[in-house]
Amino acid sequence: MDHWIAIAAAKDCPPGTAIERIAGSRVVALFNVDGMFYALDGVCPHQGGPLGKGRLSGATVTCPWHGWQFDVSSGQHQLSKSCVQESFPVRVEQDQVWVNLGGGPPQG
Repeated sequence: MDHWIAIAAAKDCPPGTAIERIAGSRVVALFNVDGMFYALDGVCPHQGGPLGKGRLSGATVTCPWHGWQFDVSSGQHQLSKSCVQESFPVRVEQDQVWVNLGGGPPQG
């Protein structure tokens, strides 16, 4: 079931940047890669670092705590094929960025 939540204004995350937001009970890392938005679970699986506060280079985010790197478009860890960070569908409507966390009632 869809569970879309507005998490930011598009202007809050300009191209080449990452931000961290709380959506429901989840920490979400939002990324803007050349005008395309992507969202991942914001908690790094290594030791809980804040991916939304990481450095974005192209479509790769580097966790600020220990340097783990993920492709923001897929959640794929850059060195381990078995490590994939959870990603969320994203849409932009009327300058609002929405993420679909699934599994709950629609909110706005």
